[in-house]
Amino acid sequence: MKIETEKEQGVTLLTPVTRRLDASVALRFKEEVLSVIQQGEARLILDFSRVDFIDSSCLGALISLLKATSGKGTLALCALNGNIKNMFTLTRMDRVFTIYPERRDALAALGAGE
Repeated sequence: MKIETEKEQGVTLLTPVTRRLDASVALRFKEEVLSVIQQGEARLILDFSRVDFIDSSCLGALISLLKATSGKGTLALCALNGNIKNMFTLTRMDRVFTIYPERRDALAALGAGE
């Protein structure tokens, strides 16, 4: 699984380059993002613009990542398609995660802390 990593305005942007984040890649996804968190990156945006589908195992990985940043930084999500947004709404995870419609919105919010 490939994750593109960029730094902009002091914020680390992580973009999974895969259509599906499911059980077959959830552990690898979690480990890769966790390594970025452990390197001391405090403000992270996960850009889901290239992801069409996530399942419950990925949702679990995201919750673990959110816990890993707790008290140490910020984790935001952006560019969720309609199906993924619906999953977050149905599971009420939209109340747990900070979600922005587009990358620029997330950058404007998190980059302001620089």
